[in-house]
Parts: sequence; C-alpha cells; structure tokens
Amino acid sequence: MTMDQATISLLPSRRHLLLAGASFAAWGYLPKFARAADQRDPRLIVVILRGALDGLATVAPIGDPDYTGLHGAIALATDGAHPALPLDSFFALHPSMPEFARMYRARQAAVIHAVATPYRERSHFDGQDVLESGFAGPGRVQSGWLNRALEILPRGSRVAGALAVGPTAPLVLRGGAPIVGWAPVTLPQADDDTAMRLVDLYSQRDPALAAALSQGLKLEKVAFGDDMKPKAGGNQIAAMRQVARGAAKLMAADEGPRVAALAFDGWDTHANEGGAVGRLAQLLSGLDGALAEFENGFGPRWRDTVVVVATEFGRTARINGTQGTDHGTGTIALLAGGAVKGGRVIADWPTLKMASLYQGRDLAPTTDLRGVFKGVLADHLGLSERALGETVFPESAAVRPLKGLLA
Repeated sequence: MTMDQATISLLPSRRHLLLAGASFAAWGYLPKFARAADQRDPRLIVVILRGALDGLATVAPIGDPDYTGLHGAIALATDGAHPALPLDSFFALHPSMPEFARMYRARQAAVIHAVATPYRERSHFDGQDVLESGFAGPGRVQSGWLNRALEILPRGSRVAGALAVGPTAPLVLRGGAPIVGWAPVTLPQADDDTAMRLVDLYSQRDPALAAALSQGLKLEKVAFGDDMKPKAGGNQIAAMRQVARGAAKLMAADEGPRVAALAFDGWDTHANEGGAVGRLAQLLSGLDGALAEFENGFGPRWRDTVVVVATEFGRTARINGTQGTDHGTGTIALLAGGAVKGGRVIADWPTLKMASLYQGRDLAPTTDLRGVFKGVLADHLGLSERALGETVFPESAAVRPLKGLLA
C-alpha cells in the first residue's frame, strides 16, 4: 500500500484531518473557544479500557456473601498478604490502585458500580462500538458521542480543543461533520520520516493538509520527548503512564486542548486473570499510574478536571476453568479529578445471588453508563438534557443524567 493509499483509507475528507505521526498516538486539535464566563477552565478526559474490565475484581463487593464463592481463587479480601483497600463497609479497591484510593479519600474520585451500556451481547467489537458511538446498538454511525457533544457547544463555550490518543483514534472522539476543520485520526505505526514524507506529498496538492500534518508533528514532539516515547516492545504498563503524562502536558497549557479521549487495550482476562497479584493487577497498576500522571501534570488545572474511565462490558461473576473470567455485562465506571464529588461508591446494588445475576452469570446492570456520561457533560460542559438525549446520545431521552457527580 502506498502512503497516499494508506492516508486515504483512514477516513474521508482529508482536508479536515489532523494527523500526528506518533508510534502509538493520534492528536486531534479542535478550534479555540473562549473561556467560560464563570472563569472555570474545565478539562475532560475519557479513558476507554478495551477488552472488558472485571469490575468485580477492581472494586470488590466484599460485603456481598456470594462474592467470594463466585470469584473463587481470584477474589479479593481485606486481609492477607495483599489486602484490598476498603472504600466503605461493603466495597474494597484492588490493592494495585493506591493512587486512586488516595484520591477517593481526598473526595476527588468516585466509583459507579453495576453499570453498563445498553448493549447486552458479548462481542468486543460491537460492545466498543456502542460504548463509543453513544447509540443503543452497534453499526449505527461512524461518529462518537464525545465528538457530537463538542459539535453542539456554542461559540464562547468552555472547551478550547480536543486530543485523541490510542492505537487508532477512539471512535468516541471521531466526527461525522468536522468541527470547523479538524477531527482526530491515526496514522498507525508511523515514524517521523514517514510523516514528513506525507507532508512533502501533500505540500503541493493539498497545502491545508500539509500544514495540519506539520502542526501535528510539533504537538507530538511537545507531548513526548525522546525519553518519554515508548520503545519497540516496551512495557504496556509504563506506556499508560507515558501517554497520560504527555496528554497532561499538552492539556495543562493555556492554549492546549481541553478534551481528550484515550484508549488502552489488553483488558480481556479470559485466563490467568490473577487476584491481588497477576495480570489484571499489573494492568490496574498502569491505570492507577496514569491517573496519578494526570493529577501531577495538570497541577492547578486539576481542580477543574474530570477523568472518566469506562469499558465496553464487564465479566462473568464466576471464574472459569482457567482462573479467568469470560465476557459479561455489569461492571464499573471510575471518576477522578478535582471537579469530582468523590469519596463515594454509587451503586444500586443488585446482589450476586444466583436469581439476581443477569442470565444467571453476570453482575446485573442497574445504572445506564450513558447516564454517567450525560451527568458529566451536563455539569462540566453545560450541555442541556435535551441535547444530550437527542444529539449526543440519540433516542435516549428516557436515560436521565446522573446528578451530583461533580462538586
């Protein structure tokens, strides 16, 4: 495939794309908006965990009498060699997340448990499509709910720009109609030489795209110095921190983007998931480190920041024969940031009794994830309930924004 073909195959409307030639990142910049009249300067980061996070292993319902029997050898406990971190009398956090626990105690982090999108099957592809598109079913649209939210912000609103990071630009921040010229996209595995050849390729035939490419390279160099770029075959856990550090560096700047979408892969734990230690513990350590990088990198901007962590669906309540968990339904969403009304686990707990499990196997979802997103968008970016129900999450008027998530 030629470079020209590779570029065209990514997304249509090349003149409206900003490409950044990072080995794993895509930068998308949106036009400058004025600051809010109330002097708030909010930042919003949506982190997608692709592969389906085991919510019962991350925030364990240790007060549920059926939990230990279902999760067996990988169940968490508040005693032993690697004790879970109590959040309240019923829930405990995985020991690999001490930074989140600290934020929780400082009332800058919260958990929403027994949550799910409207999707009820168990396909990663379709589940991620629903999570990121904001529609009730898969295959409906090629734009994401976060991009649609940005499109309807009025001029003079609170958002100054957007940034997309991941092996491919997350659908959640891809757009149908570009916002005054820019939308995020990825050039997978491109190095600086490849990207510069693309600049040269379009410098004559498409100066606007060439300028965007050049600017994207500059942004990538600002966010990731040579010591911060993931090396080939590098540690996935360290990469999460590096991505967060780079994103925070850009977003903390006065002229930086205000909205970001990051996608971290690898959360499919069918086998050897591990309990307090093991594979999932390592992944959660990387996520915990990324949240700490956001807090440190934003500095005083942290007080106006919200980080939302979500996944496409949960995992089975009962472990399988390979000490892992299969595709499930209900799971958790996490909130962190100085703007969060934290120190709470928000849950309409369905119990883990066999009669209460969804299809006899999964944590039953009692909270629609769209309501969580809506609550954040309404209180943090000022979007109306009508716009959220009709445009951002189409045909979802019955799903009300979850109130009181932010301080």
